[in-house]
Formats: sequence, C-alpha cells, structure tokens
Amino acid sequence: MHVLIAPDSFKDALSAREAAEAIRRGLQRALPEAALTTCPLGDGGEGTLEAVLAATRAERRNCQVHDALGRPRQAGWGWIGKTRTAIVELAEASGLQHLSRNERDATQASTLGVGELILAALDEGAEHLILTLGGSATNDGGTGMMTALGIRFLDANDQPLPPGGGALTELHRIDDTNLDPRLARLTVEAAVDVDNPLCGERGASAVFGPQKGADADTVRHLDQGLAQLADCMAQRLEQDPRNTPGAGAAGGMGYAALAFFGARLKPGIELVMETVGFEQLLQQADLVVTGEGQLDGQSLAGKTPIGVARLAHRHSVPTVALVGRLGEGWQAVHEAGITAAFALADGPLSLDEALSRCSELLADRAESIARLVIASRERGPLSCT
Repeated sequence: MHVLIAPDSFKDALSAREAAEAIRRGLQRALPEAALTTCPLGDGGEGTLEAVLAATRAERRNCQVHDALGRPRQAGWGWIGKTRTAIVELAEASGLQHLSRNERDATQASTLGVGELILAALDEGAEHLILTLGGSATNDGGTGMMTALGIRFLDANDQPLPPGGGALTELHRIDDTNLDPRLARLTVEAAVDVDNPLCGERGASAVFGPQKGADADTVRHLDQGLAQLADCMAQRLEQDPRNTPGAGAAGGMGYAALAFFGARLKPGIELVMETVGFEQLLQQADLVVTGEGQLDGQSLAGKTPIGVARLAHRHSVPTVALVGRLGEGWQAVHEAGITAAFALADGPLSLDEALSRCSELLADRAESIARLVIASRERGPLSCT
C-alpha cells in the first residue's frame, strides 16, 4: 500500500513539514510495510515557502529586508536554479505574524520588503517568479513592493507618498521611469487563496482590513485609496483588473501582480501542487492523508485539504483529512472529495494544550486511520466513491 501524506501547516503548532512527519509516524506504527511519501503543502499563506522547499528541495536563500512597519528583518525565499525560478512568500517579509496585535496598522503597513525579496531574485537571475499572497499585514495595493522595484507614487505636488495604504487617497501620478528593466523578462504566477475584488463591500479593505487593525472609518478610507490607485493605473492599462477574482488578495497584492507584472493568478493550492509535482505523486497512491488547523464550510474557497481532495478524487484516490477543529458547515467538504474528516482532540482540551500536543494527537489519529484501512483491506479493497 502507498500512502501520500500532504498536509498544510497547523497554525501556531506545526509547520506543514512537521505535520507530515507526525502523520507518517502514526501511519507507520500500524502499517510498517506501507510505502509512505510525504509532500508538505500550502495554499499561499504563511508557511507555503517552507512547504515548497521541503517538497522540491529548492534552495533557501536569505536576505535582509524591511517588515511591514519598516523594521529590518531576515526573510527567506526559494531558488530553483535549473528552471531559474524564484519563490517569494509575501508573509516572509510583510506578514501579519511579525506584528503584535497592537502594532497592526493597515494605513502604514507596506509591502516594501516583498519588493526587496524580488530584487534579490532578479539579482540571482530569476526568469520565473512564483509569488505567494496570503497572511499579509498590508493594504497598500502593492505600492510598497513596486517602490522597491523603481516606481514612484506621487501626490499633486509631485512628492512621493509615504508608505502604506492610508496615503493612497492622495495619489496623483505614477512615475515608472526607473522601473527595474529586468522585470520585462520575468514571468509571474501569483498564488491566491481568496477570490475577492480589489474594492467595494467584498474588497480587500472591507473584508480583511479589520483583522489588520482598521475600524469602519479606516476601512472606508483604505478602500478609497485602492480605488484611487486603480483609477490612476486604468489610464495606463488596456484593461482594468480591479474586479478580477483574487485582485483583493493580500491587501490588493493580487491587483498589483495583475497590473504591474501581467501575472497569472491561480488558487494557491493549485499552483503549489503544480510546482511540487503533486499529480505525479498521486499516480502511485492508494490513499491520501491531508490536514490543517481547521475545516469548515468556508474551506471550499480554496484551502489545502480541499485542493488535495479534488485532485485526488479525479484520480479515484480516497482522501482523509485530519484537522485541529471541525468548524461550522464542515460537512460540505465531502462534496469536494474528502472521504472522511477527523478532529484531533481526544477529550476536553484548552487551546494551549491542544497546540502543545498537536504532533502527538496527529500521530495518534493517523494510527487510528491506518487501523481502519487494515480493517477495510481485510474485508475488501478500499475504493473512492
């Protein structure tokens, strides 16, 4: 029997690689003769870079950049020399996880550090960029990123705007005279895990601004700023991509990828699976075990277990999900191809206890799944229905 182990991270507890290893340990206890292949995954948010590095054996590179509030930090990016492909995770530089709750300020947070990572990739000779968008602390429409790459965003007095989305209402002119010419040779794919447009009631500011410290008045101001950015860019573009699904990802970084790079937006899990060759791994699998911190009705929008299950189902491979919590509406995941889903808790647990025991609980549930597989095989072959 061949089991493909492909979880996402369990937030605040285990990376995708650590989760995959815990599942492997549990399965091996009951199925010592089984072939077990680990393939950590991510859907574009925090931890996606590590998952791709673990699955592809790409090189990890590090450089000093600025975080969302302009402080220096070391951030990583991935390099696949054979294909001259760089993997840049927004959250490494401008992620919400680097800020304390009282530091969150979407009016000032900038994506400058993401642009600095892209510069490092261009210096290495990158010709293809995979940009993963998720977990951002920002709402600047990618203007910080593009400032690092040579564009100036100017007010009515021809002065550069300060960093952050709060200043964008004052945007009057975009000067790309000094845009890095190497970008013309760079093909960009952007991984997104939402389908929101840039502006409006489903836009970046309204939906994601509150978790980045924005109150109702600030949300309206930020939304006006992104609309002003799109209006200025519309004069330069043949098509206005502000309403493209995914344009609102990561505080408008989806829009920036479309407008400035001509990028292809793709659901994060699909792009990651394509990058790591997941479909080829499925060819040999009899069972897939996936998982992440929570499954609920909203997971159908593009979370890792759903993307895994949909592809596995097309190959008639059953998928079991092991998750920290089954939230409201989780039963809908069966429609997406998940054969069965199990929560990890083995009794009443505090959040701190659940996080500290996550590896142990994950291994124990994986062993239980393996024993169900043994029972099923004794009665007949496991099948996907």
